[in-house]
Amino acid sequence: MNKYLDIAPEVKEALENNRPVVALESTIISHGMPYPQNVQTALAVEELIREAGAVPATIAIIGGRLKAGLTADEIEYLGKEGQNVAKTSRRDLPVLVALGRDGATTVATTMMIAHMAGISVFATGGIGGVHRGAETTMDISADLEEMAQTPVMVVCAGAKSILDLGLTLEYLETKGVPVIGYGTDELPAFYTRTSGFGVDYQLDSPEDIAKVFHARQELGLSGGMLVTNPVPEEYSMDPAVINTAIDQAVAEAEQQGIHGKKVTPFLLARIKEITGGDSLESNIALVRNNALLAAKTAIELSKLK
Repeated sequence: MNKYLDIAPEVKEALENNRPVVALESTIISHGMPYPQNVQTALAVEELIREAGAVPATIAIIGGRLKAGLTADEIEYLGKEGQNVAKTSRRDLPVLVALGRDGATTVATTMMIAHMAGISVFATGGIGGVHRGAETTMDISADLEEMAQTPVMVVCAGAKSILDLGLTLEYLETKGVPVIGYGTDELPAFYTRTSGFGVDYQLDSPEDIAKVFHARQELGLSGGMLVTNPVPEEYSMDPAVINTAIDQAVAEAEQQGIHGKKVTPFLLARIKEITGGDSLESNIALVRNNALLAAKTAIELSKLK
């Protein structure tokens, strides 16, 4: 085991006994939602996973230690500290570990730490991807590169609609990452169920998703798998409304010179303000929905191991 890694007792016991475990990221707590909704959502999602028959493992860096599984107090701490906690991608890990600092994990670092701990299934809201204008800025999320090399299944509501979804899919294809649509042949766009872009394969059951991922592992293929799960219909936003809000937020970010890792938190906060909070409600619903699918899939995967 990595000497910098701490696995929570509940998670460690589950892994040792081949019980299903679902990893959860922590950037959504510190940077994705306001307090106290962030803490309430994180704890509720953990409980949802337990009720479904799996064990949750929220992942973060606390005092320089890589944590696979957080206590309620640690989740509360991250929620209250918010954006004071470093948003942590692969490049940031050695700095935080060496200096004993705190970090909230993105999709990329959650995948890394989950894999170190032996966790194969990870639920999140939406993945990072190729940003609009990347042909000049080269702004491409490290999440995509991590999926190309780390063997963890990522269950999400598609790529965030603040991104260039077509180029994001092209990048994943180049890297050999299969994009699965759960009950859909179209890539969900986070707040909305449709995007106009097709997925690689449509699968209609957690059992089939688990079979495909298990076969990928047994074939010795590098990298992970992306499972896209549309936001529940009653929480899906009008594409025209959300796209108008996104365009406005993107324009404001450009005007204010916001770039790098600060872009996504800024855009999500502005979109929430522009939509009168509707985007936050959708965000919470889709995270819960993804966690439930991940739990069901982890259960099926544990039967195959």
